[in-house]
Amino acid sequence: MARVMAMVCVSDRERARGFYAHVLGPVFGIGAPAIDHFGDQFPCGDGFIRLTALPDWTASQYPVLGFQVDDAGAAVAGLVAAGVAMLIYPGFDQDDQGIWNSPDGGARIAWFNDSEGNLLSLTQQRRAP
Repeated sequence: MARVMAMVCVSDRERARGFYAHVLGPVFGIGAPAIDHFGDQFPCGDGFIRLTALPDWTASQYPVLGFQVDDAGAAVAGLVAAGVAMLIYPGFDQDDQGIWNSPDGGARIAWFNDSEGNLLSLTQQRRAP
């Protein structure tokens, strides 16, 4: 059996480790990291998030990591309480929390940056009636 490991590049390993452990950890159930000479590996769900430090790393404008949640509103509230700003995209018609509701009603999605500028998202999939 294989488990998924998301690889996230960061420019400041200490700062990123703190953000993933203390800001994202309580909201998304991310566990304490295993730390080695090359990166930090956090257990998350049935997989892992591996932070790898690259000193000249520059984040891109595209999402690198997403979290599936049961309640988008509660997850956003937890992030905002920890000081994370939700990203607002012109024309997306996001609600007051920064959550976009898909036109078919199947998903609620919000976007935010980690401490290194990587674009992250959270998604609540609505169950079919």
